[in-house]
Amino acid sequence: MKKLLSLFLLSQFCTLSSQVTNIIPTSTSIAQTSVADSHSWSAFNNPAMLGNLNQSELGFQLDNRCLLNELSTKSIQFAYSSELMNIGISYSYFGYSLYNEMIVGINLARNFSDKFSLGVQFNYFNSYFVASNTYKGAILPQIGLSVRFSPSFNIGFQTFNPLQTNIQAEYIVKRIPSVFSLGTEYFFAPEFVWRTQIDKEISSNYRFATGFDYQMLELIRIKLGFYGSDYLVPCLGLGFNSGRVQVDLNCELHPLLGLNTMVSLRYKFRK
Repeated sequence: MKKLLSLFLLSQFCTLSSQVTNIIPTSTSIAQTSVADSHSWSAFNNPAMLGNLNQSELGFQLDNRCLLNELSTKSIQFAYSSELMNIGISYSYFGYSLYNEMIVGINLARNFSDKFSLGVQFNYFNSYFVASNTYKGAILPQIGLSVRFSPSFNIGFQTFNPLQTNIQAEYIVKRIPSVFSLGTEYFFAPEFVWRTQIDKEISSNYRFATGFDYQMLELIRIKLGFYGSDYLVPCLGLGFNSGRVQVDLNCELHPLLGLNTMVSLRYKFRK
């Protein structure tokens, strides 16, 4: 019964949230306003943001949807920072025995004199088809750009699967969402930032999102925002910074599907 419920909720979640597909792990930016987030690189979001890192880091993340383990996404990411360019490797797994998806990405990015950042990521997506008991995969490109217009304002753009690649299985065609995202980032002060984002999946409605990130204390950040497409979804988050360790906790309350949560742990290596 629990697995049947998981399959039902999975179909509903994919239908209602296709603008930012479950293939892509939740970003640490509140309300998934990561496309212009110059302070953080989230796996499979804007690959250009990897170019802004000035030190290597290792991160782990767990997304939980509808309080069901079967709808969880587990991901790991590693970034290597160098003078020539930054290199990132990411892995994400979603689902359980009856349905699961896996994606691996290699990201190359560079910051050009702090005026703009450019990133390219090559993703391999693999899905399990229970009807034929087989795995099928495809290679998906991802391109990102971030432009800094002033010390307090920048714009980000990224596209995931712009070629609209799909997977042909024995009985069905697995459609992989093609997402285009545009966003802004504005600093009212060094400790107070406002981000906005618009996402468009080729065959879905627009998704609008906005969020505020405030460094309340030296170690604690408060994040507040919302996003909307078919429904308006409020989002709340906390961030903890302690030396080279960063922890993020985000949650969102969908009016139909319930509570979705994300926890992220990152370790920054010495320069």
